[in-house]
Amino acid sequence: MAQNPTSGTDPQITAIPQHAAERLAEMRGRGEEARLFTSDLSTSELLLVKEAGFDPLGLVVGSSIYHIGFQQSAWSQNQEMTVLTQAMYHARELAMDRMEEEAHQLGADGVVGVRLEVNHKEWGQHIAEFVAIGTAVVHRNDPHRYKNKHGRPFTSDLSGQDFYILLRSGYRPLGMVMGNCVYHIAVQSFGAFMRNFSQNTELTQYTQALYDSRELAMERMQKEAEDLDAKGIVGANIHERTHAWGAHVIEFFAIGTAVEEISSDHVIEPPTIVLPLVS
Repeated sequence: MAQNPTSGTDPQITAIPQHAAERLAEMRGRGEEARLFTSDLSTSELLLVKEAGFDPLGLVVGSSIYHIGFQQSAWSQNQEMTVLTQAMYHARELAMDRMEEEAHQLGADGVVGVRLEVNHKEWGQHIAEFVAIGTAVVHRNDPHRYKNKHGRPFTSDLSGQDFYILLRSGYRPLGMVMGNCVYHIAVQSFGAFMRNFSQNTELTQYTQALYDSRELAMERMQKEAEDLDAKGIVGANIHERTHAWGAHVIEFFAIGTAVEEISSDHVIEPPTIVLPLVS
């Protein structure tokens, strides 16, 4: 099994900026004082999350602006760009850790509807902002039960509807898991190009490069789920982007939500037909 390209969570404590701490303190309130919550969930998602027994605490955010180093590659070789792989993984991890810390300070059991985005800035070709954002929630009657095995809030990119269905069906989220691989795809030689120009033929070096890089990303995501003692991964997706590296360097990013069973009775509610009212 391929390992993730970093050595785990950054040991440095990720401090929350002053204004973020003030915002979190306002949402927490004091004593019996009513809390103010913020959420990026839709109205339907919010109501289903509450129906599942969870209350929203507030919108939580983590961010990291990261300089991505340079790595030279041999134009004629398929190879993983380990410097770039490590940078992309570590930057996302920092953003996730900071979002999770905000949720922890709110006393949350987890974060639902997490979005993890990469935005390239005009400050330079190798500078990007990594942002994690979601809604922190706490179980109304049994707080702390749904935290992961490390005693930290779970994270999940499931929608409010999928989160509700997952819990009703006897599973619970443990955390978002991810794996990535930045890979250089060898440039086809002029001789190979001329030989293949008029033929239907598989370009095996391209096939192998894309196949290998996807597999590395998926194996690393799976390893993270195993580290959480997960039963499986739901909502898994593989994103493919070239970012700003050029046509022959590509990143495969695999992400999903690791889950475990909380009941052996997996009751799946029958679907209902809903007809929209058109005015």
